[in-house]
Amino acid sequence: MTKPPIPEPHRTLTLRDVSEASGVSEMTVSRVLRNRGDVSEATREKVLEAARRLGYVPNKIAGALASQRVNLVGVVIPSLSNMVFPEVMTGISKTLEDTGLQPVVGVSNYQSEREEQVIYEMLSWRPSGLIVAGLEHSEAARAMLAQAGVPIVEIMDIDGTPVDSMVGISHRRAGRKMAEAIVAAGYRKIAFLGTHMPTNDHRARKRLEGFEEALAAAGLSLVDREFYSGGSALAKGREMTEALLKRRPDVDFLYYSNDMIGAGGLLWCLEQGLDVPGRIGLAGFNGVELLDGLPRRLATMDACRLETGVAAAEIIAGKRHSGVIGGEVIEFEPKLQPGDTIRKV
Repeated sequence: MTKPPIPEPHRTLTLRDVSEASGVSEMTVSRVLRNRGDVSEATREKVLEAARRLGYVPNKIAGALASQRVNLVGVVIPSLSNMVFPEVMTGISKTLEDTGLQPVVGVSNYQSEREEQVIYEMLSWRPSGLIVAGLEHSEAARAMLAQAGVPIVEIMDIDGTPVDSMVGISHRRAGRKMAEAIVAAGYRKIAFLGTHMPTNDHRARKRLEGFEEALAAAGLSLVDREFYSGGSALAKGREMTEALLKRRPDVDFLYYSNDMIGAGGLLWCLEQGLDVPGRIGLAGFNGVELLDGLPRRLATMDACRLETGVAAAEIIAGKRHSGVIGGEVIEFEPKLQPGDTIRKV
């Protein structure tokens, strides 16, 4: 029997096209594609083969009209270029694989107004849930999240009050733990290198606040600071490190707001022949895989990114042990990784 031709390109395919290509009724096609109803395996395979051959994609918006929800989970993150977020997305994607839910990503570029726009667009599609990086949002964005009527999970920070659920670490605690380790190793003239404060990167700000609190408890304070704007990069770390140490050659520890600039600073110090960690110690934050390829392993703090993505997706999908969807607070403990750039105590 000759198979019906594939419809002309640029025309939206319909159930009728799949019905004609498979030789079964539109109702049967609909039952197969929605995985519903009593359909024989032979018929099911015939329909699925026809749909694959045609390139047919079901209109889930139309199928969701009765429930007013689509099987999408919106994920709003600040950046696609930052090495931190792919691991979070891996956790989310793997957890949602067998749930019928599909993550869709929007990027805010660390801009409150952009985040507000992305949240608006995401919610206009009536998703099954929304995962948003951070706890700080514009008043309008927070109002939209509060009235969304679906599970909302704010991730990567628990230092604040969530709209619904939150999952992540305490960045203030992470900053305190790092400062305590640095002081315990005998460093006293400590400088900070990172983004301008205050900044849209609220998590970096909280880490610095915790760091300075712990220094104050030890009777110390930062002896210098070096700031930058723009993306985190190795070149920035080199430039900042050189500028600060030329200005304050007596500094014995450099605390960076993230691993990327910390890695650049480490490479510069090694190129200058500085004794690391004897003469000078260094530490970053995030525990990114990039550190595995450095000549010396930079001290850092694991922010539990994969675990955060998994737990957030579990809340949205109702897979948590509690069986409750939403209203959860899950805190992970930031893990200090001393590497080779802090003196052994």
